[in-house]
Amino acid sequence: VIDLALSIYRELGLSEISLLLNSIGCPNCRPSYRQELLKFARAHMEELCEDCRRRMETNPLRLLDCKVEGCRRVMAQAPVISQYLCSECREHFEEVKRGLRSLGVAYREEPRLVRGLDYYTRTVFEVVHGGLGAQKAICGGGRYDGLVEELGGPPTPALGFAGGVERTLLAMEAEGKLPELDERVEVFVAYLDDPGREALPKVLSELRRAGLRADGSYTGRSLKSQLRQADRMGARYAVILGGEELAKGAAVVRDMELSEQREVPLDGVLKVLRGELG
Repeated sequence: VIDLALSIYRELGLSEISLLLNSIGCPNCRPSYRQELLKFARAHMEELCEDCRRRMETNPLRLLDCKVEGCRRVMAQAPVISQYLCSECREHFEEVKRGLRSLGVAYREEPRLVRGLDYYTRTVFEVVHGGLGAQKAICGGGRYDGLVEELGGPPTPALGFAGGVERTLLAMEAEGKLPELDERVEVFVAYLDDPGREALPKVLSELRRAGLRADGSYTGRSLKSQLRQADRMGARYAVILGGEELAKGAAVVRDMELSEQREVPLDGVLKVLRGELG
């Protein structure tokens, strides 16, 4: 699963990514670490931010994840969970690392890496990008073997990850990997009257599902105004929907460059546009 997460970012062309890895133990060994961490935090409470003081009693592991610089300096001296893992969790973590090495996956152990939700167990990981500054995590995940049981189901091993779309785009932008997009609209759907306006969403959706860059008007403007909008958006063709044509099972396809139009069967609009647009 970790290799799958990394492969997604490799396919996007990202090269400045790193894998951070840790184990946060299990319900058997984590309580002793939690107690020591809480003891440390209470001794330094005056140096922690307001959010961390609140987290102390609810989820003290989150103290390790605070982005406030003062808290980061304090928690850098806190005990690390690797010193408190039980033998089973320690062996599990070693097995995970052996598996990654066998796949040729580079990683860095990060003893203060945690995930923000209580149901995580043992392995946790993050994929980080070197060009994003402090908010560098673009993906995170791990094991959550106790989640299904917490929700009322049977004990079920589970693992997974989630990625941030915006941060991934920022990472791609930082590496110059964002594709150049043609923002021009290929087809603009306009309407003449109420029946045409009612039919517009369905026709527009069908064109988009077919892979055409399509847009339309919903604002109640005149057909002339709608066609001016289509021209501003660079649309090569317009599909005009009207009650009279719809009653015959037809629509009007207009060539915006040549200012020529023709009536075509409604179920043949896509075929005509594909033929014209190549």
